[in-house]
Amino acid sequence: MFSVTCVAPVNIALIKYCEYELLLKVSAIFNKLIHFPGGKRHEELILPVNDSLSMTLSTNELCAKTTITASKSFEDNRMWLNGEEVPIEESSRLTRCLKEVRRLALATGSQKVSPSWKVHIASVNNFPTAAGLASSAAGYACLVYSLARLYDIPFSDELTTVARQGSGSACRSLFGGFVQWHRGVLEDGTDSVAKQIVPSQHWPNMHVLILVVNDQRKKTGSTKGMQNSVNTSKLIHHRADKVVPERINTLREAIQNRDFQTFGEITMRDSNQFHAIAMDTYPPCVYMNDVSHEIVSFVHSYNEIMGSLHAAYTFDAGPNACLYVLEENVPQLVDAIEQVFPSDLMESAEYLRGLPIPTENLDTSQSNKIKLLGIEPKKNSIKYIIHTEIGQGPSQLGADSSLLINGLPLNQ
Repeated sequence: MFSVTCVAPVNIALIKYCEYELLLKVSAIFNKLIHFPGGKRHEELILPVNDSLSMTLSTNELCAKTTITASKSFEDNRMWLNGEEVPIEESSRLTRCLKEVRRLALATGSQKVSPSWKVHIASVNNFPTAAGLASSAAGYACLVYSLARLYDIPFSDELTTVARQGSGSACRSLFGGFVQWHRGVLEDGTDSVAKQIVPSQHWPNMHVLILVVNDQRKKTGSTKGMQNSVNTSKLIHHRADKVVPERINTLREAIQNRDFQTFGEITMRDSNQFHAIAMDTYPPCVYMNDVSHEIVSFVHSYNEIMGSLHAAYTFDAGPNACLYVLEENVPQLVDAIEQVFPSDLMESAEYLRGLPIPTENLDTSQSNKIKLLGIEPKKNSIKYIIHTEIGQGPSQLGADSSLLINGLPLNQ
């Protein structure tokens, strides 16, 4: 019996993408290697219509944690997600990742664990699943990374293509810092890989406030919404061909130069365009809600009174806001948020989560300017706030962190 436990981070896209699934015929030789009957099959590839760029968040506040145990005695592959057993064979993406990693194990000659042994998998998120907080990206990145450690497979670009086939943005969560997922041009998707732009140490004071408006499951899943957009939106192709390439180049330069003004403007513009495409989709995908739009208005007003860009929002496929802010500006921004979006839970330890926020040395003149804006407070609009920072990629933990004992969850 062999077991590994790993954690993997959430990443939040600065330049968004939409994906499509491509059916690819694979040769009989490959199928035989991984024990597919019949000699041929169709494999779904998750490929983006444009490049994307993201920032990885620290696993100290947001992460997926996965334990995988392999044993010759296991009769079936089994998986538990957040304590509930889920049928592996019903998830084509999950089984695809498992088969692809086993293929790599055979190709690299790994002898540590036999690819024929069944596996038991337990995975937990320390944040809301399917609420637009990139839980699938962290989950599939953690799955693929843990499998690679189990089978002793060296890290390579090819691992990012495997993670991509579970959840598109999972390929970006295999790296820390700032990461670009390259669309690629090959029909088989082998050049659609993620690569790190700079590590987290390059911009260590980059922080994020996640304003959780709703932590329930989304009405429209990201994948379904993206595919509808690709099929029905007239705007998406102009974006992919004309807008994104220029923004990627500009944003990469801003990151290299640690230019927060350009970084923030491009991030907000791209978020706005992503949701414009969601609304241009037929039928429309409505991810943001009224509170989301109030947050957008607040950020622009806040930057105006501060005299320069101090905060930048982005919204993925959900109503929750991710606000990028430099570490030294976090206390002032939180103070403004609490004025405009007061909550009965503000004194609760469950309201401000993650990294501590210093309250000394607040500029009271800026606080007074917020009051002068005359913005009507939106009480109890935000459920809680997570304060985190730029982070590193996945890592392996010790045996004492395992979620399984003898192949079964700890609580069984």
